[in-house]
This record gives sequence, C-alpha cells and structure tokens, in this order.
Amino acid sequence: MNVSPNVAGALLMMASMACFTINDAFLKATDGDVPLFQLIFLRGVLATAFVGALAWNRGAFRPKVSRQDWGLVSLRSLSEVGAAYFFITALLNMPLANITAILQILPLTVTLGSALFFKDPVGWRRMIAIVIGFCGMLLIVRPGTDGFSIWSAYALAAVVCVTARDLSTRRMSSSVPSLFVTFAASLAVLVAAGLASLTVEWVPLTGQLTSLILGSSLFIVGGYFFSVQVMRQGDVSFIAPFRYTGLIWALVLGWLVFGDWPTPLTLAGAGIIIATGLFTLYRERQLLRG
Repeated sequence: MNVSPNVAGALLMMASMACFTINDAFLKATDGDVPLFQLIFLRGVLATAFVGALAWNRGAFRPKVSRQDWGLVSLRSLSEVGAAYFFITALLNMPLANITAILQILPLTVTLGSALFFKDPVGWRRMIAIVIGFCGMLLIVRPGTDGFSIWSAYALAAVVCVTARDLSTRRMSSSVPSLFVTFAASLAVLVAAGLASLTVEWVPLTGQLTSLILGSSLFIVGGYFFSVQVMRQGDVSFIAPFRYTGLIWALVLGWLVFGDWPTPLTLAGAGIIIATGLFTLYRERQLLRG
C-alpha cells in the first residue's frame, strides 16, 4: 500500500518515540542494580557502533566542518552528556510517565531559548502559550509540596541540557550531516560514561540485567534509526506533533510494567503542556507559510 510522505513521516516519528520510550522502560527495569555510569557505557557501545556504521555507509564522515560548526557540535555533544546523566538518574527514581511528561515541555523551552539567545521573533500568542505550558509543568513537578522530589529537579536539568542541545543544532550549517552530529554526541556520551565508570566498582551482570541492557541498546538503536529516517520524509511541521505519542507509550508502559499511574494533577499538567506545544508548532507553521 502506498502512503504519502507525510503519513510515512508520521509513522516513522511514532515508531521512533515508541523505541525511545521502550528503551527507557528497559533502563528503568534495571532498578538501580547496575551503577549509573556502567549502565550508560554498556548501552552506548552498541548504539555508538550502529550510528557509526550508518554514518560511514552514508559518507557522513567526510564533511567540511567550519570552526563555528565544530564548536556547535562540541556544545551539542556536551549537552547530550549532561542530558543522559540527568535524565537516566531521574528515570531510575521517578515514574516513567512523569519524567516523559516533563520532557514534553521541550518545544516550548526551545522556542523560548531561540527568542532569548538568538533574538528570534516570538509573538505574544506563543509567549502566552509558553507561560501556560510552564504552568502545566509546575502541576507535574509541584515545587514546595510533598509531591516534589530532587529527582524532579534532575528531570528539569535534563530539559535544560536537551534545550541547549537542540538550540546548538539549529545554529549549525545545513552542510553538516545529521548522522555525523548524532555519532559525535553518542561517542561523547560513551567516552564520558566510560571514564566516569572507572571511579565506581563495576558489578557482574546477571542474565536478566544483561537482557535488559541489551534490550535497551537495541531499542535506542531503533529510535536513532527511525529518527534519521523521519528527516527524509514529508513536512516537518506536519510530523513534529506526533512526537507527543511518546507520552502515550510512557503511560501504557508505566502502568503495565511498573504499576504506576500519574495523579490527576500530573495528567492535567501533561495535557496543558501538550496543548500549548501543539499550538506553538501550529503558529510556527503559520508563520513559515505567511
């Protein structure tokens, strides 16, 4: 059956979000039985090897990269290292759906960051959407209440790191291959985790832990693969909203695998974030057309 490029892109985006979320579930299922840096390193070995092989096959290692782009690639890679540390730490200590819901604020933080650091025009409608979206995020995090924990702060730190990663990506020249950028970030996480793991005592892996880490590695490889394919299909403004399907996967997996279901306030906050994020994407699409 033939499908349009937009439908193909939407399906690939949903597949990418499913793979990344299932990868998160595998990591969470290790339940802290593997030291964090050992866990990140072992997962990164297969992921980096796959991305490197794909980049080599596509000729992505032969770009002419300017000094400015090298700086942006380095900044993006460092941001990815920070994001991996903060996100996985939070993931191991809070419900899957909660941390996934917090990360849905990213389209809003990237829009705000573009306005603050790059002076990109952001109209009053999108600014109001950003403020409302942050109010939704506060419903999930609930600072100053019994529902708040240090792990929520780690999740917010991951948001900051991913925002920096995405902003640096936006400033890169289009001549820098996306696979080259992805490989650089994956390698940076692998090297950083490998060095950090030397400071802790590695634990022997049981058959179950090995299976969980291998499953995580395979699904993050799938997420990388589908996310690369997405960029080759359809209209990005049509496809981008399907990124929010990751939250549906997180809700289902959190309930089925870990027995977690978010509180009504968390669900309300997630709904507000998604609604304002969709509105922001809609406005960006309208401005590009206008």
